[in-house]
Amino acid sequence: MPSSATHKVVTFGIPSYNAAADMDRCITSILEGSSYASDIEIIIVDDGSVDETPAKADEWEARYPGIIRAVHQENGGHGIAVLSGLREATGTYYKVVDSDDWLDASALSTMLTILRGFEERGTRVDLFISNYVYEKVHEGTHQTIGYRTALPRKKIFTWNEVGRFRPDQNLLMHSLCYRTDVLREADLPLPAHTFYVDNIYAYVPLPRCKTLYYADIDLYRYFIGREGQSVNEATMVKRLDQQFRITRIMMNAYHLYDEVEPPRLRSYMMHYFTMMMSICSVFSKLSDNPEAKTWLRDLWHDLKAYDERMYRHARYGLMGVGTNLPSRAGEKTTIGLYHLASKIFKFN
Repeated sequence: MPSSATHKVVTFGIPSYNAAADMDRCITSILEGSSYASDIEIIIVDDGSVDETPAKADEWEARYPGIIRAVHQENGGHGIAVLSGLREATGTYYKVVDSDDWLDASALSTMLTILRGFEERGTRVDLFISNYVYEKVHEGTHQTIGYRTALPRKKIFTWNEVGRFRPDQNLLMHSLCYRTDVLREADLPLPAHTFYVDNIYAYVPLPRCKTLYYADIDLYRYFIGREGQSVNEATMVKRLDQQFRITRIMMNAYHLYDEVEPPRLRSYMMHYFTMMMSICSVFSKLSDNPEAKTWLRDLWHDLKAYDERMYRHARYGLMGVGTNLPSRAGEKTTIGLYHLASKIFKFN
């Protein structure tokens, strides 16, 4: 077995809660795609599971002690598991792979070649970006989200060189591999027992990333179709309070027009934040929770008090107007527009 003292180029953190049925495929995809390399590290974070996940995690560590480590904790939710993996990571880079997802072997091999090249040349790259694929098992279809129209390829670049992102081209957790020190310095405000923390993960660290690299490879395979999945519309309606919690944390992270200097990054982050406000607006209309409309009114009020310029951009741009149409007929139109967008962009 390789020595655990081997320098690790990248750490893969796998948050795992009751993941016994899925985790083997996830872990195997990383091992096989890396050819069992000693310079990668896999940290399985057992988030207080009550199935066979803890035992399986320990078995994987026993089989590959120089590569795999098992971390056990009381249940804290996805965000706390992500932070636990980050705390334990020794790799130069850190990538989260959820336990029911997996990585493409050929694309992973390419990524490791690129990251090793950075290490060998002493080149600092703060953020490595790759494509991800929606694996819609119930439909038997694949939907690839790539960035070739928005990002330069085969070169290290800065935010000043990025193009325009389409509505379906947000940089999500699945597409991001940060330098570990960048993530730690970001002091990610990931709340416990809360879904949708991946939005914070894909937003808050971005201004700290000064150098970026985009590889046009379909690395991350994102499993879509499990009943009760967090991106399922019915589930999102049920967890609307958590969506508001995440959006408030993002709101308070930056005064974008004062604190984020690169104009193209600021524009991208404003668009992303506006999307989060729009999701709150749409799902408030889909919800039968009598408090939902009050939550929404208070959120818009607080955004205006926090930063009037961010408020104006979010509320009176196309998305803000389209998701806050007045009257009952306006609500129906908003919901119809949302369902049309979900069919076009296939985001859930």
